[in-house]
Amino acid sequence: YIYRKKQLREMDRRIRYLQKRTSEFQVVEHQPNDRSRIFFSAWVELEDEQGQHYTYRIVGSDEFDFDSQYISIDSPLARAMIKKQIDDEVFVRTPSGVKTYYINKLWY
Repeated sequence: YIYRKKQLREMDRRIRYLQKRTSEFQVVEHQPNDRSRIFFSAWVELEDEQGQHYTYRIVGSDEFDFDSQYISIDSPLARAMIKKQIDDEVFVRTPSGVKTYYINKLWY
């Protein structure tokens, strides 16, 4: 009973948060004019220095879901990728140092 009550409070908190945010939401109805550059809603395939490949989609801060490969526009990786093109390098500061990624693919 106590556990479920706590869950209910958490859900209520999340609902209030989302209700406040709905006035700030902006639907993007079109793709950017320059599709050769990375902007909001882009799918990007990256390669790190070890040859590992990663695919991410840049989404709003309320939509991110790492399991679905969605990263927030506010994340350091997404901010570093904005306005980059295929074959550009992306440098991201992490607690373990600067990581370098190469942009292999880009699509919307």
